[in-house]
Amino acid sequence: MSHASNYDTLRNDTQVWFQKLKPVYSEALQQVVHFTSESFQHIIYKRARAERDKASQIMRFKLLPRAVSLVELSTTFQEYEEEMKSFEIKKRKKRVQQSKKVQYWGIIAIIDGRKSKVIVRKIGGGNDHFWSVILAWTTNNYRNLKLVSTMKGSPHED
Repeated sequence: MSHASNYDTLRNDTQVWFQKLKPVYSEALQQVVHFTSESFQHIIYKRARAERDKASQIMRFKLLPRAVSLVELSTTFQEYEEEMKSFEIKKRKKRVQQSKKVQYWGIIAIIDGRKSKVIVRKIGGGNDHFWSVILAWTTNNYRNLKLVSTMKGSPHED
């Protein structure tokens, strides 16, 4: 008899919870934000066939409930970025490349001394959808010294 690892259990439980999420209205974006299967896959994979390390996945699984709250409760976004990206689409039964504008919004909040960032993405004229959540940095107080470590990255991968 095999036992599922803690990682497998957490991943499966989180996926079941995530699939039940309904779209939420974001006051900050003035749009409804959807939680898609593609979003959940992005929590697991950095890009096609490149799985994130388990520690990063576990952190993101645990941050997901906070991410939903941030999208729902925040009244402003702190970051914005847009770029043109090429996507493969089917057109008349053929696969062709098409460029579309991709927009990213970063919603940031400090909760329990931890700075979390939620990334919402929109491709072309499509729906706004949750893309990722990251723990941006943590602050530790050691006597009068404040230590801050910053995680940097690009929104399409984070």
